[in-house]
Amino acid sequence: MRQVERAIFDIRRGLPVLLRDDSGDTLVHPIEGVGDEQLQQLTRTAGSAPALVLTAHRLAALGHHFDDDRGQRGGRVAIDHLKNSDTLTLLAASRHARDADHEAWQSLTMADEAALAMMRRALLIPAALTARVDPAQHERIEQLVTEGELLAVTAANARACQDSTAGLLGRISEAEIPLAGAGHTRFILFREPDGLREHVAVLIGEPEQWHEAVPVRLHSACLTGDLFGSLRCDCGEQLRNGVASIQAMGGGVLLYLAQEGRGIGLANKLRAYAMQDEGLDTIDADQVLGFGEDERHYTMALDILIELGIRRIQLLTNNPAKLAAMNQSGIEVANRHGIYGSLTDQNRRYLNAKASRAGHLLDDILDEHERDATTVFSPAASK
Repeated sequence: MRQVERAIFDIRRGLPVLLRDDSGDTLVHPIEGVGDEQLQQLTRTAGSAPALVLTAHRLAALGHHFDDDRGQRGGRVAIDHLKNSDTLTLLAASRHARDADHEAWQSLTMADEAALAMMRRALLIPAALTARVDPAQHERIEQLVTEGELLAVTAANARACQDSTAGLLGRISEAEIPLAGAGHTRFILFREPDGLREHVAVLIGEPEQWHEAVPVRLHSACLTGDLFGSLRCDCGEQLRNGVASIQAMGGGVLLYLAQEGRGIGLANKLRAYAMQDEGLDTIDADQVLGFGEDERHYTMALDILIELGIRRIQLLTNNPAKLAAMNQSGIEVANRHGIYGSLTDQNRRYLNAKASRAGHLLDDILDEHERDATTVFSPAASK
């Protein structure tokens, strides 16, 4: 998988990558940042016109709905050499794009699926250009690979890149970091094998004094809310209330997970925010960009808990998906506690969408009376 990891770095730099499978070679280029020059170069190098590859979520936003027994992950459409990069970018990620030619879209190849997986792993817009390499270009392609100008990976390995980190987290460094309201706290940093993401386990209190069912909070990173105090979400308050609640419960663990924007990354989160300003809710905005309602997974959380010797927990969350992920992974969830921030004019629509469309358990702050806009979990009140 090391070649795939290197290929993802090339993708993030806006460079093409060669995918190989039994059906032949395919050049892949991210749609994000593509210009007319790169589009023409891709066509010349492959010796064929590229196809635009989009996720099923993006196609649904465009009004396309596939119905087959294979669990369609997206679609591909051939583009002619006159199609410019601006038109393709709009089709891939603009909420104002329209595409009425439903018949032109075809099922994905293995290379297409691999391309979309790499875009997601690279935290780019999940859309790509894929061009089948013409046999007449084979010698030139081999020369580029030999000279190190083009990185070649198997399509099967590339397609699996999103699920390639299980059990491979590295425990890198740790230190005592006293926090306000939690004076005895230790930070342990874990790094994923491709080096792109780092996660932090915040150990609060003395582990030998923790309850047998350890209080645990899975907190996805939110730069805008956690650091800058954004009013568009309640993440910053949930983070601080999580630390305070774990401290009040006798200590435990807060996992600070590098899954910005429900797993779509900061760049895409800001794009989604701009669409929310135009009237979309948080879930619809993500779908316009080609993402599902929640792109996160919790494999790394399981790995960290196992590394820390934790098998039974009290989970501080409002998200049923986190509860299910832990229960299905072999971690026993003894009970669940809600953890809330404040309800504000700026985050009301966001929280309503999470509750009504994603099933988050937010009745305590979204009831008809909105009885307490600053509700915080209280261990004493939960007994």
